[in-house]
Amino acid sequence: MNHTDSDKLAEEALNAYAEFEMHLYDNGPFPMIYFRSFFEAAIRYIESIKNCPMIHRSVASAINGLSGMLELKSSRAIGEAISDADRLECMLFCEYDPYFDGHEPPGL
Repeated sequence: MNHTDSDKLAEEALNAYAEFEMHLYDNGPFPMIYFRSFFEAAIRYIESIKNCPMIHRSVASAINGLSGMLELKSSRAIGEAISDADRLECMLFCEYDPYFDGHEPPGL
């Protein structure tokens, strides 16, 4: 994937994050639809930059500490959102996906 494609995917992820963040502080239930939209856009971006030495600073800022922010600032955050935020951090910064579903290591 070329550089402009990853730039476009980064922009999509950031737009989805802005939409999620805007709804996060509204009264009412946790905005899982907007979180899921951000999660999927971030996954597409992360997959597009595999083996790339550089990442977009703004995407890294959005993902870094996301699970902690959800735990602290939103008492409405559900466990699935927090675990998915942890998963994004692992995928972006550690370059591995801790979600096995169907691909468990032998012996599990």
